[in-house]
Amino acid sequence: MAFTRLALQGFGGVLAVAQRELVERLGWLTKEEFVETLAIAQVLPGPNVVNLSMMVGDRFFGLRGAVAALAGMLTAPALIVLGLAALYSELSRHPVAVDALRGMGAVSAGLILATGIKLLPALKTSPLGRPLALGLAAAAFVLIALLRWPLIQVLCLLGGIGMLVAWLKLRGRP
Repeated sequence: MAFTRLALQGFGGVLAVAQRELVERLGWLTKEEFVETLAIAQVLPGPNVVNLSMMVGDRFFGLRGAVAALAGMLTAPALIVLGLAALYSELSRHPVAVDALRGMGAVSAGLILATGIKLLPALKTSPLGRPLALGLAAAAFVLIALLRWPLIQVLCLLGGIGMLVAWLKLRGRP
């Protein structure tokens, strides 16, 4: 039920809801564990929060937990999307619907930014360190939002830099 509730609370900005639900409300993950698990979820194919939910489900309840988390994340939203798709064909040109969707996009961006700010304290334990992690995030924003680089190129470049730096810092640790 946790993941169904999570899936039904978010529209584009599920990450903020996931952080609040998994870290603050349920206490299943610490902020640091959430950031680390999310980092892995982001490099896997598929939606980040679905990957995250399956990883958490597997961690606590094995394969059955991963499958239950996947079902919880997808079933109710899929039914809602099918219903909305039927309505959208009728309302797609209505100015209010167009404006509502544009507003939802802005809200989603704000939720993602707010979640990032809320998770900043967890960066103090990151092998990258806060300055480099923030620098990589700023570089990603500039490259994608301002310079319009393709996401895959930005991921390869900045992800490669982040992995190399983390590996160099961690290789000497026990």
